[in-house]
Parts: sequence; structure tokens; C-alpha cells
Amino acid sequence: MMFTVAAVAVMGATLLGSNYTQTQIAGQTLDLEAMDIDVLEQIHAMGGLELVMPSAFAETDCTALEESGRTVHDFQLTGDTVELPMLGHTAEEPKMFQAMVFNDQVPGPTIRVTQGDVIKMTLTIPADETTAHGNDMHASQVSSATFGAVQPGESRAFCYIAHSAGVFKYHCSGVDLVAMDQHVLSGMYGITIVDPADGYKRLVVEKTSGSGEVDRQFYDADALEFQLQYNQMYLTGAGLYDAQAMFAHHNTHSVVNGIPFSYVPNGVHNLLIAGSMDDNIFVAQPWNDVGLKQYQSQLLYVELDQHVRIFVENQGNEPVFFHIVGEILDRVVQGNRVQSAATETWLLGGSQNMIVDLVFDEPGTYAAVNHDYAAIYTGALTVFVAGDPFSLNPALVDLGVIPEPVSSYAYVLGNPSDAVPPTGMNSIAHPAVNVHGLYTDERAAEIQADGAVALWEVLPPILESAGLL
Repeated sequence: MMFTVAAVAVMGATLLGSNYTQTQIAGQTLDLEAMDIDVLEQIHAMGGLELVMPSAFAETDCTALEESGRTVHDFQLTGDTVELPMLGHTAEEPKMFQAMVFNDQVPGPTIRVTQGDVIKMTLTIPADETTAHGNDMHASQVSSATFGAVQPGESRAFCYIAHSAGVFKYHCSGVDLVAMDQHVLSGMYGITIVDPADGYKRLVVEKTSGSGEVDRQFYDADALEFQLQYNQMYLTGAGLYDAQAMFAHHNTHSVVNGIPFSYVPNGVHNLLIAGSMDDNIFVAQPWNDVGLKQYQSQLLYVELDQHVRIFVENQGNEPVFFHIVGEILDRVVQGNRVQSAATETWLLGGSQNMIVDLVFDEPGTYAAVNHDYAAIYTGALTVFVAGDPFSLNPALVDLGVIPEPVSSYAYVLGNPSDAVPPTGMNSIAHPAVNVHGLYTDERAAEIQADGAVALWEVLPPILESAGLL
């Protein structure tokens, strides 16, 4: 029951004196007949007593939310078990693990909305799947009972309002929490990006124009965006989930967007820079061969003096000490609040996220790492390339690959599709996107059909015509 404010004030003063501050009176009954008639007349004059139920809970009814006038995003997920390649896999000698996936990919698809939008999530489990799955969406504020198991051959939908801006994990909740670890660490996770209602803020970077002289540089809110999701794999030699290794925190690999060492040079980079596909230019290159198709490792390309925004989520069991070798994190944002500026490293616990803004100042290669040495050497490493540090523009023009020099190799090779989030209100479009990620072949074909470039089809004829193969 809720009274008008004025009525509450009058009743409080009458019953308990003018200094009334108590909010609950246990065991008392209000006898209206015994009240002073003047009090009742005053209440009547002030609008009477309004009997309403307070809005104590967030609206979650899908029909009501779909008719609320808010923008509604229909997020369709299918949960399944498939085989995907693990470290050591080659086209000639496949090495697979048993992956649990949303929509035939690891991580699952990213959903991006604006603060205040409605997300309608529908999870479908095929009839031939061997186990039930659920989906816990951390961007929601609903009862955890909502995330219960969906059995094979069934679908379930739930709706919620994305009230809070930021990056939020979603993940399989197992079979009503049973085996949740296996389902998540086998690949059933992804992120929701909730853009602030009023957009992102411009970036301020402090430089100096001399000793003791600060020169602040301002960058528009629009940015070239990437997404990086960290996790661990716990596998037996046969590619099955190893629960004992998980409980002992003995991971097999550290992964970024599902694959260890996924964003390092490959054989084509070796050829362009060192003159031979077999001469590795980096310390770890396990995904070199173009025959690996969507699993061949790729690099991330940016322009110099460009605002770059990275959505980062720690999906795993171990902390992430996020650091970019050779750069400063110009701004760290969590929950739409700036947490730091000009920091070298930022710590993320399990199921924690951040948005990193930075500007690459000099041509070069920059390694984004989990600055835990065990994580680095088991796969948590991502190489950004800024500008044209290898002076490849003249050779690329001579080969006829590009008509004139470019400010980023992304104009030639594109950026990997699994590292590129859906666009939002302050997104700079990538020059091109290549098909890359822990996808089934069917999913890779869908991404190619949506416009991403299959480099394994495009590059060999170009290199052959130039006499490089």
C-alpha cells in the first residue's frame, strides 16, 4: 500500500508527533473510526489514500516488454556439442576436441544493444543433443531460476531490460548448475555489449611538449573496436574435458576468443616479411598453414593516431593481468565509469570485464597479453600491428594488391571476424573483415556469405601470380 506523500506526513505527525521518523510499526492496527475527524478531512483534501502495488521487481514478462515501446533485440541461440580443432591440429593430421557451443562457434555470438533496450533471449537445444543446456546472461537483473536447463528438443525464452551499460558475460548454466564448469570451459560463453544511452565519451590522452609541460590531446568518441575474451582449456590428450585438471587449476591452454595463439603471424606474414613461409618471424606460430582456413592465425591491424576501443571479458578461472607490450592503456572503463587513465596493466577477476581505450603512437607490433607468464606461454597473446612497420606498402603496390599506400594492413588483409564486435553508435567501420575463428565449417560459410573475406581463397592466386608461391 502506498499513500500520497502529504497524507503520510499528516498521519505521521498525528500518530507519533511532529518528529516522526520511524518507518515500520510492528503489530499496530490503524483504527480509522478512532481517528480525529480533522485528520481524515485533511487526507481527503490532499487526494485521499492511493492503494497501489509498488514496482518492487523488474518487468520480465516478454509480452509486456515487447509492447513497452522499447527497442527489442531477438537473440536466438542454439546449444550443441561439436568437434573443433585444438592446438596441434593440421589439415593433414586433424586433432579435435569435444566443444560445447552456442551457434556453432566459440565464443558465442556477441549481442550489442543500447542501454534501456530489451533483450529477448531464446535458447533452443536440438533433439539429438546429448545433454541439456541453459544460459545465464550477466547483463540481466532477473531471478537465477530463469536460467534453468532447457532439455533436448525444447526451446525457452526470457526477456529483460539492459539497464546497465558495459560489457557482460553470458554462459551456459549447465544442467541446473550441474556440470556448468564443463559446459563453459568447453566453449559455451559469449558477451553482451550494452552501449551507454548517451554514447561513449571522447578520449583525452596526456602527452608532453617538453619537460614538465603537459599537452592534452583529444580524440572523438568514435573508435575502431575489437573484442577479446579470455579463458582456459582443460583437456585430456584425446580432447575430452578434464575436471580434475580444472579443480587443480592445471589448464592445458590459455585462449583468446577460444583459440590459443590465435592472433600471431602465419605463413603468409612470414613470406611477405622474411621471404619464406617456413621462416617464422615470431616465437610461437602454431597455426601457420593457409590450409587451416578459418583457423589460420591472423593479426589485428590499426592505424596510427587512431582511437581504438577494446571490449575485454575474463570468461575463465584464472585472473587476467591485461597489458599491451609497448603501449599504455589510455583509459579503463567499467560499468560506464572511468576507473583509470594512463595505466600499464589492469587486473580482471573471473567474470569481470572492462573497456580499454588507447591510441597507438608509433609504427610497430604490440602484444596484448595476460601478464601471467604461464598464461602468455600457453596462448594468451594477441599481436596488434600499427601502421606499416615492415614498409610493405611499396611491395604491395608493385604486386598490384593495392593501388596506393594504405595506413593500415587492414585495408589489404582485413581484421579477424571473431575479434570484431557488432557495430554500435560510436563505431568506426573496419576497412575489411576476414573469416577467422573457432567456427564449424557451416558457421564459417555463413560469415563469409555476410561479407567477410576468406583469405585462404583470395591470397594463394595473388601470391602465385606474383611468383611468390
